Amino acid sequence: MASVRRTVAAGALGGALVLMATGCGSSGGGGAKSGDGRAATTAAAPKPAVSAAQIGIEPKNGSTGVKPSGALKVTVSSGRLTAVTVTGKDGRTVAGTLAADGLSWTPTGPLAVSGEYRVAARAADAKGVETTAESGFSTLTPEKEADPHDNIGDGQTYGVGMIVSLRFDRHVKDRAAVEQGVTFETSDGTPVKPHWFGDERVDFRPAAFWKPGTKVTVHYRLKSVEIAPGVYGGVDSDEPFTIGRSRVSTADVSTHRMAVVQDGQQVDSVPFTAGKAGFDSWNGTMVVEEMDRKTRMSSNGVSGITAGQEYDLDDVPHALRLTDSGTYVHGNSWAGSAIGHSNASHGCIGVRDTRYGSDDTDAGRFYNNSLVGDVVTVVNSKGDKVSPDNGLSGWNLDWNAW
Repeated sequence: MASVRRTVAAGALGGALVLMATGCGSSGGGGAKSGDGRAATTAAAPKPAVSAAQIGIEPKNGSTGVKPSGALKVTVSSGRLTAVTVTGKDGRTVAGTLAADGLSWTPTGPLAVSGEYRVAARAADAKGVETTAESGFSTLTPEKEADPHDNIGDGQTYGVGMIVSLRFDRHVKDRAAVEQGVTFETSDGTPVKPHWFGDERVDFRPAAFWKPGTKVTVHYRLKSVEIAPGVYGGVDSDEPFTIGRSRVSTADVSTHRMAVVQDGQQVDSVPFTAGKAGFDSWNGTMVVEEMDRKTRMSSNGVSGITAGQEYDLDDVPHALRLTDSGTYVHGNSWAGSAIGHSNASHGCIGVRDTRYGSDDTDAGRFYNNSLVGDVVTVVNSKGDKVSPDNGLSGWNLDWNAW
């Protein structure tokens, strides 16, 4: 132990001598300068740990014309994602889902078309060492849109049989994407389901007639939805409407009387004439889809019309349209004694009226107390059952098949 102490002391002394000699040879003050030949005594700072995690972001930084759906994905290898934030130009954060294994992140819905986005991701490797990555890209601007339109108006009131019908001017290839982009918010929680009639029309209704007073808002989020290759939905909007009182009318062709029931109570029994032989009225449940105080009706396009049976009436009063094929409840001044007793029409339900229509007639009262969306059911006709896609006749399709 003594020899060790001596050695250290000698070293210290030697060092002091060297410092003194250096100091005597300096032309400046006695302070030591850098580069004076002393051995370095400060250890180098340790290098920061490098994470083994590798983050991948698609699309690549600077990409343009990116599709709103299916293109954005954040992944990691040799680690787990701990945070992913995607922000639009408006500052809103895009909702997304982190996989249970922490290896990937995807958005829960489509991005907006014509949008700009920034991605910031963080991940950690097995030792907890973190790494980050960022990227930016822009989405495409659609060259083709499907111009969808429906049959409802903002803030309007409809009958309990109202069916929302959405039509496109192009074939829809991705029906599921459209269904996800159209949602219904109802004040009483009533669920609404879609049914497709071909590739350009989808109708929406509940399992049974709406409850009176229900408030409904349709949320359309189709602008960024690719409904067919290169074709986008073209609309983002919210359309509220209200269900009014319940009014359901049943026209019994065997008695030529139409029972009108409002809010569970029969309020009228209206005489009518229905379709004569060869022009028998449709059976089944129909919905008032349009109301016109006066409308034009002609035999053009009516099957079974022979020479001498043609007609063209440009001012039929109190017309409530029930089908796209031309079935109406309307005022009738020409059938005379047939109303309430026999069938004399070309398929319509004709109700007594004056030539130009009067509010004091059966037809006038029925019209003035009606709403688009009211229900008219025809029973005991010799005609076929109305097709569910003929007007708003979807109630004739069982809910399990809807």
